[in-house]
Amino acid sequence: MTFTPEQFEEMSGKLGMVKEEIGKFIVGQQEAVEFSLYSILADGHALLEGLPGLGKTMLIRTISEVLDLSFSRIQFTPDLMPADITGTSILERNEEGMQRFVFKEGPIFSQMVLADEINRATPKTQSALLEAMGEQTVTVLGETRKMAKPFFVLATQNPIEMEGTYPLPEAQMDRFLCKILLPYPEKSELKEIILRTTGPTTATIQKVMDAETIVVAQQMVKEIVIADDMIDYAVDLVAATHKNAANPVTATSGSADDWSKYVQYGSGPRGLQSIIRLAKARALMAGRYHVSIADIKTVAKPALRHRILINYEGEAEGVDVDGLITKLLEEVRQGASV
Repeated sequence: MTFTPEQFEEMSGKLGMVKEEIGKFIVGQQEAVEFSLYSILADGHALLEGLPGLGKTMLIRTISEVLDLSFSRIQFTPDLMPADITGTSILERNEEGMQRFVFKEGPIFSQMVLADEINRATPKTQSALLEAMGEQTVTVLGETRKMAKPFFVLATQNPIEMEGTYPLPEAQMDRFLCKILLPYPEKSELKEIILRTTGPTTATIQKVMDAETIVVAQQMVKEIVIADDMIDYAVDLVAATHKNAANPVTATSGSADDWSKYVQYGSGPRGLQSIIRLAKARALMAGRYHVSIADIKTVAKPALRHRILINYEGEAEGVDVDGLITKLLEEVRQGASV
């Protein structure tokens, strides 16, 4: 390893401080906080879905402040154009009276980009994010420009008010490392939200990390050890998401047909990559140097739920993707113990 055990422990401690600092401002939503951080550590992008008013936007803004990253927010609307995201060249006159084209960067040129209500923009505008998310570059008028380092897109969408929205294409959904669901708060959490937001005191956010430290943490994630049997288990999980799985023995005899008939398309290689990267990030935050079965099982739903397409029969039966993944986790044989 390039890094010493002491460096891993120090980084794990810093990440714990990041969670604590976020918790001063965000009430509950532990899974959303953790998986947003996992995505950042794994150098990926995340999609947050939840009802309006659950703090999706505030969570992302708070994370950017704690991590001391440049932040920009793009409110997606039906009339938003690709140039509103990437930027464009405008004609300017210099002191000598000469005119020239000068490129004005759009909000995509930030270290953390909030794509708010991404499903409200047209597919043409949504696709403006694809190159930046996949290649970390933006091409405008034939000139390619690199994104800032590190670079993250955290997008939000509401599961209701679907009228006037444009569902994300499967290709763009696959670009997100994970899909995070924000549940409705408990009664105790609702009370705490009111006390924090309507009281006389205001929480102050302290910067815990910076861009350079995050880049180091991302390199540490890559060096987290994962055994071959853990990789085999993750491969079996992804292979089992397909209706005609190439290796049906990964599931217990006769049980796979109970749910696989509802699957139209399963996860591809990006789903497997997401599981491994998220599992490594979880191990680092827990202060471990290796990936466990528990890591893989924990990250499976956020990594796969937006990569499994239910067919018409499944929709008619009300099949839930998360419930399907739960059955998959129960049925796929484990190659190792926790």
